[in-house]
Amino acid sequence: MKVVRATRFGGPEVLVVGEAADPVAGPGEVVVEASVVDVLFVEAQIRSGWGGEYFTVEPPYVPGGGVAGRVVAIGEGVDPAWTGRRVLARVGDGGYAERVVAPVTGLAPVPDALDLREAAALLHDGATAMGLMDVVEVRPGETVLVTAAAGGLGILLAQLARAAGARVIGAARGERKLEVVRELGADAVDYSGPGWTGAVRELTGGAGVDVVLDGAGGEIGTAAYELVRPGGRFSAHGAPSGGFASVDRDEAQRRGVRVTGIERVQFSPDEAGRLTARALAEAAAGRIRPVIGRTFPLASAAEAHAAVESRSVVGKTLLLTGSPTGSPTGRTSIH
Repeated sequence: MKVVRATRFGGPEVLVVGEAADPVAGPGEVVVEASVVDVLFVEAQIRSGWGGEYFTVEPPYVPGGGVAGRVVAIGEGVDPAWTGRRVLARVGDGGYAERVVAPVTGLAPVPDALDLREAAALLHDGATAMGLMDVVEVRPGETVLVTAAAGGLGILLAQLARAAGARVIGAARGERKLEVVRELGADAVDYSGPGWTGAVRELTGGAGVDVVLDGAGGEIGTAAYELVRPGGRFSAHGAPSGGFASVDRDEAQRRGVRVTGIERVQFSPDEAGRLTARALAEAAAGRIRPVIGRTFPLASAAEAHAAVESRSVVGKTLLLTGSPTGSPTGRTSIH
């Protein structure tokens, strides 16, 4: 079978297509034939050599934490009813492959109402979004600022915050992304230029926001923190800029601002499974919808990473086992 390996730390070009033996399911495991592979920005960061204090992976390795596909083989002790089922599978690593081994405890059945692309777009971002909403506890009538609001996670957070009865302000970069933010029913602010925090304050009548869901990190996240009202909440869970937002925890305590970080969305396998199932159920019911910006064939994983790093993709980027390179999915609007 085909796999994609990171042969060393470096740019997207270090992702090289190769061959590997078909995997075999051990006790409590299944083999999933992958149709869709989830792509995360953090995977590009790890590939570049960032995050050694958080991630212990060393090249050569096969990236990828999860796939959507169909169970084609089961190991000892696994219920035969799993055979043939459409599932999401969390694999920890090794997901950039045509077939993967996954523990049966890491599977989530895909509802009939969802196709596998939509399901794959919810594998990690859906679980993270549901978990973050549990942590920050958005209340009706509050104002919520979502940074990186046109990314896969930000789009889901904006929808969930609105469903909770909040007013949402989405901060993103460039008109194409801002249009998607508006389609979500949120006010849109472009943070690519100076003065964007002033625009947010103007939208709130100078009062600031109750909650910031910061998926951007770096200087943008640090600036967003300053917009939180006393007694508000700030989630610093994103670092695509190369680092998390810098927040003085003592100063936050004086202002009564509850600050949470990436540690609050590091879920146990059981928690991740429950949150993923919730996200799938919400999507199947039509209450949230992922936006899939671009798809690439598995063999073009390097191009997918380059697209993600260029910030040019609205919503999710996915790898497919047989799709035209860089094809848009047609699911770039919210209805």
